[in-house]
Amino acid sequence: MPQAHPINNPIIDAAKRELGDRARTAAPLRTANDAYNGPARIVSINTSEHKGTRKSPVADGRDTVIEQFGLATDAHAGHWHRQVSFLAAESIQTAQARGLDVHEGDFGENFTTRGINLLSLPLGTQLKLGSEVLVEISQIGKVCHTRCAIYYLAGDCIFPHEGVFGVVLKGGEVHIGDDIQVVKLGDGTCSFTPAEALEEIEQARQEGTL
Repeated sequence: MPQAHPINNPIIDAAKRELGDRARTAAPLRTANDAYNGPARIVSINTSEHKGTRKSPVADGRDTVIEQFGLATDAHAGHWHRQVSFLAAESIQTAQARGLDVHEGDFGENFTTRGINLLSLPLGTQLKLGSEVLVEISQIGKVCHTRCAIYYLAGDCIFPHEGVFGVVLKGGEVHIGDDIQVVKLGDGTCSFTPAEALEEIEQARQEGTL
């Protein structure tokens, strides 16, 4: 009967230290501001049954978004301020240029977008997805409390820097290829976002970790 690996494996620990050192010296993953070429649209809709895993593109290219909840088939949906998440296809291409074999949903985003720089939009901005769904941007960036495999392989992970979250103001059907329209520009605040979440983001930025 094979023996279980010890919790403290010196070989694995050494490999993690080497990868961590490599990560600290690698250039940060950032997408150039001029990389986004319109029209703005959804190129993939991604869901997962469990939290903490990669998401997979929905098989039929459409899904239902529920008001004040999120995507009907996604584990991250719920009554909180990060009901849906966005990541640009341009961001994924930035990671691919670093040599990573990553695709839509691999960073855990619900909506992979193209042609719009959501990072340039302030909190409170309202986006219309397709003909029905309305989402308000509630958070830009995310503090990762544990390092993922992508971080160790590439020296950085792009989703904490370039992932965007939102609250669903109006539900409906969404489809791959749907347009994304900015219907109201925010003032930098979102009533749905807890103060402690914004404080955590701001502290990470001041420390240079985000």
